[in-house]
Amino acid sequence: MASLFDLDNKLLGLSVNGASTDWTIRNAVEGVQIFGGIGSGKTSGSGRTLALKYLAAGFGGLVLTVKPDEREEWEKYCRLAGREQDLIVVSPGGKNFFNFLEYESRGQSDDISITENIVQVLKTVIRASEEKAAGKSEDPFWETALDMLMSNIIDLCLLAKGSVSVQQLYEIAQAVPQKGKTTNGKAFTELYALAKQIVNDKVEAWRKGMPPEQRAAIEKSGNIEAAIYNGVTDARRFMFVNQFFAETYLNLSEKTRSVIDFTFSGFLFSLLREPVYSLFCHHPSTFTPKDCRAGKIILIDLPVKLYHKAGRDCQVLFKYIWQRAMEKGKDNERPVFLWADEAQNFLHEYDAEYQATARSSRIATVYISQNLPNYYANMGGAKSEYRVKSFLGTLGTKIFHANADIETNKYASELIGDAQFEETSTTHTAAGTFSASETKSLKIDRAVRPEEFGRLKTGGASNKFCVDGYVHVQGKTLSNNSNHALIHFDQNFSPKT
Repeated sequence: MASLFDLDNKLLGLSVNGASTDWTIRNAVEGVQIFGGIGSGKTSGSGRTLALKYLAAGFGGLVLTVKPDEREEWEKYCRLAGREQDLIVVSPGGKNFFNFLEYESRGQSDDISITENIVQVLKTVIRASEEKAAGKSEDPFWETALDMLMSNIIDLCLLAKGSVSVQQLYEIAQAVPQKGKTTNGKAFTELYALAKQIVNDKVEAWRKGMPPEQRAAIEKSGNIEAAIYNGVTDARRFMFVNQFFAETYLNLSEKTRSVIDFTFSGFLFSLLREPVYSLFCHHPSTFTPKDCRAGKIILIDLPVKLYHKAGRDCQVLFKYIWQRAMEKGKDNERPVFLWADEAQNFLHEYDAEYQATARSSRIATVYISQNLPNYYANMGGAKSEYRVKSFLGTLGTKIFHANADIETNKYASELIGDAQFEETSTTHTAAGTFSASETKSLKIDRAVRPEEFGRLKTGGASNKFCVDGYVHVQGKTLSNNSNHALIHFDQNFSPKT
């Protein structure tokens, strides 16, 4: 008996000339990219259809928002699919919270893994912001220096307090030792002294618990320091923290340090502001990413159009944590979808890597954007065109709606490829008597010319609420014996019809 979430279960029928090809859960978890210009019907056409199909099939999911009306739209989708009780809305003034530091610190075998997890989350969001703003720096020095600063501040917090908070990280980042100053900031001094005392107490307890003859042998050998670092893990960690702040970071040039300090402190400051602080940093978590595997749909109602960089950063933060959690998906487990309209706002450097394994993790990604240049502009840095096209190559289904962007239409035309056409030419002669001859020949041309995308139906009453889109499916031959087809999407589609 087939599982409810068998990869070969049909989600959608792609109808071509009266025949239909099944588009399955397998196709869904291979990823979908939807392109379409303003008013093309990409969201209300193919977007709406896929959203309702995923909900009706029982998928869990994560919805990221750019426009203020997206929450209302998804509430409507959930009602139509009978999934209202599964929707978790994370919104200012609401009752749902996710404390990301609490979540990243939970269930780890040691504090070092906690440090690495938190650093990875923070730097992914910071670098995504750098890419969007001005192009990501390709100098590995800056990345290494920022990683070391974050790791050592987090380690200092864990050594002294056993936990980490955004407030603590910010206060320490503002108070780290500076060259030429005889005193350090109060927050750093107090936490450093506390960490040192706790580590010294652990070392003393270790020494006292050692048999006298073993202690005497170690002291005689002269390798006391090495023995302490082997016997007390926190002593070694504290040594690295001390070395970093007293030597490595202290001796960086003022200009270099100011850039690194400002990058980290500025990001932490944005997390301390409302509503981000209450929703993601302060209250205990009321849900986790894993709830999506139980069928929940998490919607982050911090639309970028209203909350700008803060809204974008915290959504990228949650998206990255969610992706890592969903990577642990198993065979026959409930599929989950990642939904992002105006998806260029939420891309980060690990997207291509995670999308490459999305099929085995049962993650059905749906990214919607107007055109390719949107992605180029938001995935800055060297060779951005190749990075974008490499990322798009990991999404198995592409849907192209009406578009006036030349580059996107050219990409779509080239992706669909060439076809053979029979061309008929007629020759007329009138030399005394009139005669005509007809010649037929095969011609190779684009199966869909770039200019064709500008003539597709865009929905609305004038088009009987029909939205046209060329669908290209990787590795699937459709009922027209081709890898693409012109599909008509109904803006009034409902899973009950």
